[in-house]
Amino acid sequence: MDAVVKFTNQSQGRDRIFRATQYACALSIYLLRNNSERKDLVAKLKSLEAVMSSGRKLFRLGNTVNSIDAAKRTMRLSDRVLCLCLTAANINRALYFICDNVLWARSVGLIHNIDKERWSLNASRWYFLSLVMNLTRDVYVILQLMLQKARDKHCRQKMDQHLSENPEVAEVVVPQLDAFLFLLLESLKSDPAVALDTLKNACDLFIPLDRLGIYQSNAGVVGFCGLISSVIGIVTLTQPKLKVKP
Repeated sequence: MDAVVKFTNQSQGRDRIFRATQYACALSIYLLRNNSERKDLVAKLKSLEAVMSSGRKLFRLGNTVNSIDAAKRTMRLSDRVLCLCLTAANINRALYFICDNVLWARSVGLIHNIDKERWSLNASRWYFLSLVMNLTRDVYVILQLMLQKARDKHCRQKMDQHLSENPEVAEVVVPQLDAFLFLLLESLKSDPAVALDTLKNACDLFIPLDRLGIYQSNAGVVGFCGLISSVIGIVTLTQPKLKVKP
């Protein structure tokens, strides 16, 4: 119970709960859209989804400053690739939050003379670029792990044993590909934080891709991917050891 109280007392924890609820509603609405007997439930879910979305915008009012501060920290990283990826991701994230804050101000009537659609598209563009840079960081870290595994004597012996015990795989699949997949899986198992972060960012990517029209999916896919990434966010917030660093 103490862990639950501590989690909900954090603004990020409340945002994660609101986000998971929002996308769970979106997924449920999509699944029930053709059920004529559930029209009242669908209407209630749409109302709840709107409330969760508005609540999240309020929680994110201070996130622009946090993202700028994070960008200052990542600029000091000694690894040039991580420095570039994370700094660019944080800057794009700060720009996304600025657009999001403007949209919130318009929704509550503080600002009137703005193009809501244009600001919404700009927010999606910055969000998309932030996710791309975060995914680039994840791929870079995974490749580094794979190189370490490839140089590890114990891992090489394990890989050779795997290939020798599965000759039918070597006949059907290119042996180099099987070795690559083996190293990839071993690397992800050795660092679950990176695996979770990669899955989270990949799921989140479907949201701006759909919004920008780059890859059209549907509300069900967006809701499902958003729910999965939200659950991962909750897990990493409650279990800091599963949060990727830096």
